[in-house]
This record gives sequence, C-alpha cells and structure tokens, in this order.
Amino acid sequence: MSILPGVGFLGATYPWVLAAHVIFVIFLMASLFMMPRFFVYHHQTVVGSPEDKAWIEREQRLKRIILNPSIILVWLFGLMLAFNVGAFSQGWFHAKLVLVLILSWFHGWLVGYAKKLARGERPWPEKRLRMINEVPALLVTLVVILVIVRPF
Repeated sequence: MSILPGVGFLGATYPWVLAAHVIFVIFLMASLFMMPRFFVYHHQTVVGSPEDKAWIEREQRLKRIILNPSIILVWLFGLMLAFNVGAFSQGWFHAKLVLVLILSWFHGWLVGYAKKLARGERPWPEKRLRMINEVPALLVTLVVILVIVRPF
C-alpha cells in the first residue's frame, strides 16, 4: 500500500501517471469554473442573436476541447493510481471518490445546461448560476484536504 514511485504495477511510471492526473485535474477544474461563468454571460444575450450564437460556439469548444477530454483522462489516471496503491481499502479515498462522483455529475449537468442554452432555454436565473459557480471550488477544496491530510 505504499505510494512511493516504483511500487505497484505502475513501477517507475508512477510519478508520470501522478503528474498527468494532476495536470488534467487542473484543466478539468479550470473548465468547471469557466463554464458557469460562460452561462452567466450567455444569459445576458438575446436568443438567436449573433452574440448568442457566439456563446453557444464558445461553450461547445470548451466542452469539446477541454472539459470532456479532461474528465476522461482524470478518471483514467486516477483509477490507475488508486489501483496501484490499493486506495479502495482506505477511508479517505471513499470520501474522495464520493466527491469526485459529485464533480462528475456537475460536469454532466453543465453539458446538459449548455444544450438548453443552445436551444434558447434559460431555465435558471443568473444569480443561481453565479452561486453554482462556487460548487466546484468547495468540492475540490475537500478533495485536496482528503488527499493531502488523509484524516481517516
């Protein structure tokens, strides 16, 4: 159950897999912060206007280029690391996994909301979108504490 490089099936590649995981977590979190902010600005446009269409394109590019690839790679590298160190038997990891599942759900919600905006729907007020922007910050804070401190 050591987390030292060179231990487990990853062997000497462990630090590279860990680095890749952290890099793609940063990309994922950046996109999870950006997308709700995009939604706030998008809400201020007139449906069908050139500006509306520009926000739809921006949201689609963010999703296609950063958001979706990042979440896939975060999960891939994260599961490799978890299996390598036997994390599934550790309490802190179970709590982290629940939080990561919530972040993954949030990713899905963002993708779904972008589709609604593209159809001209505005189901949530701007104020609520501004507040939802804080969700990933809170969750990632708890994840980092669990990973570094490992309180249980």
